[in-house]
Amino acid sequence: MRADVRQVADGIHLVHGSNTNWVILSEGDELTLIDTGYPGDRQQVLDSLAAVGGSPEAVAAVLITHAHNDHLGSAEFLRCTYDTPVYLHEAEVPHARREFLHQVTIGQVAANSWRPGVLPWAVHALRSGGTAKVPVGSPETFPAPGPLDLPGRPVPVHTPGHTDGHVAFHLPDAGVVISGDALVTGHPTSRLQGPQLLPDMFHHERARAITSLDVLADLAGDLLLPGHGGEHRGSVREAAQRARELVRSPSSGPARRS
Repeated sequence: MRADVRQVADGIHLVHGSNTNWVILSEGDELTLIDTGYPGDRQQVLDSLAAVGGSPEAVAAVLITHAHNDHLGSAEFLRCTYDTPVYLHEAEVPHARREFLHQVTIGQVAANSWRPGVLPWAVHALRSGGTAKVPVGSPETFPAPGPLDLPGRPVPVHTPGHTDGHVAFHLPDAGVVISGDALVTGHPTSRLQGPQLLPDMFHHERARAITSLDVLADLAGDLLLPGHGGEHRGSVREAAQRARELVRSPSSGPARRS
């Protein structure tokens, strides 16, 4: 399976892997890679870098929105093989080292297996390395609080809830918000399309995930690049507000059970 690489703006590519997206920012001969898909998406990650005219050696840094396996998948491979630094929020660094794991459990998936889409998603996740051990040996915190000195000049924005150290990345000059799993536009386990929160079972702290929608709503932008689903063109503020309105809807997907 080949990755679906789409140029969504000048120097910005959204890549649809197997159920998870990543983003490539290019500037001259250098790249910034934001997220890396599942462990099983590795060849797709490498192919996507080639598709934009780059290579793994050209990646100046890997930025991770959060340390779930479907976003962290090839980060350690790139770090070890190409000496590429891997950056996360300080609260997410121990998560990337797997000192703990804030991820949906097998029990939660089983409790929601009767819901449409959950079992096919779970089978795919298992086959793609969703439960594999992929810790990052030496993850690093972002070297600056503001725009990072990397292609695209992304600004990390703390959006906790999905995990403690989840971040979105704001590209203010381009009007782009890379939202990771803090705000998505679709998921195999959701019956909804368009801006939304992931189903409740995926969030470590649902209340904080809801609050983080307000953080995203304050970011100026008209292009949303989510961790799951297609890009959303239109006001990011309105997208975040729509997701908030859907939070209490009974059709929003699997409920968290513990």
